[in-house]
Amino acid sequence: MAEWLYEDGIGEARAALVDHGRILEALIEPDDEGPRAGAISPARLTQIIQPGRRAIATLDDGGEVLVEPPPGGVSEGRRLLVEIIRAAIPEPGRAKRATARAASADAVAAPGPDLLTRITATGVPVVRLASHGPDRLEAAGWSELIDEAMTGEILFAGGGLRLSLTPAMTLFDVDGALPVTELAIAGARAAAEAIRRMGIGGSIGIDLPTITGKAERQAVAAAVDAVLPQPFERTAVNGFGFLQIVRRRSRASLPEMLRSDPAAAAARGLLRRAERTGGAGTMQITAAPAVIAAIERRADWRAECERRRGLPLALRADAALAISGGHVHVGSI
Repeated sequence: MAEWLYEDGIGEARAALVDHGRILEALIEPDDEGPRAGAISPARLTQIIQPGRRAIATLDDGGEVLVEPPPGGVSEGRRLLVEIIRAAIPEPGRAKRATARAASADAVAAPGPDLLTRITATGVPVVRLASHGPDRLEAAGWSELIDEAMTGEILFAGGGLRLSLTPAMTLFDVDGALPVTELAIAGARAAAEAIRRMGIGGSIGIDLPTITGKAERQAVAAAVDAVLPQPFERTAVNGFGFLQIVRRRSRASLPEMLRSDPAAAAARGLLRRAERTGGAGTMQITAAPAVIAAIERRADWRAECERRRGLPLALRADAALAISGGHVHVGSI
């Protein structure tokens, strides 16, 4: 039976929909991701870009959102309530602003539903995990999933996927040693599973081996339909082996979130490990300087880790370590 595994972690909440020991969907909610989809937020209209179509509003915390469309009769400088439709999306060099619309006349300011609220609303049982219990997320493949999202390298029987992020779409390239039609079907299925597992939305492209037969192309599309839950739209597989999918996008995908700040992501992962590592004495996290700096910038993370474990936390920077190469030791130092 499928169930959600939920952790209220240090710096982030995390959840995975697990069925028969496999992660079907995974979600991470950092504590600094900004306004969530569904939030009703006070704002000031600061710039009308296209009258009646698009404007920029500044939230009370200083963040900016695109309002599409801006409310009629509201001029620049006026205050209004906006409803966040899509959270901000991190991108190299700049982030896509959150998108919003004018809230209804009877709306009141409220934060959007958090991760626990969203997974509870699915009706699937939710199991809240404790750090002193078995690591059921790890047993289901949590670390492997994080590594796939960070590197973009995803293996399946007989081949592999390479996931690439672009400003226009998320791309999957399929490669392997299977016969062409088998590889295309297996690759399409693996890509669809990864799309669901990593919460990838928006425009998605799957570059498959070139297959010429109509029946074979239909079999490839059917493999996607069998794995990826609705709602989504897709094209047929064209003669060059390309299939495009469009899914609703209300927040950043796992790869977008983790790759936007790899040091902070690694820091939160090490704090999770420190919270779960047994022993007495001092907890010591040894990691690349950027990862240590990410923890040092958040005194609340360090304090919460020490509170939960009842032990002091020491930090040691090692320039020889990669971002992903940190480790935790508990004992005398």
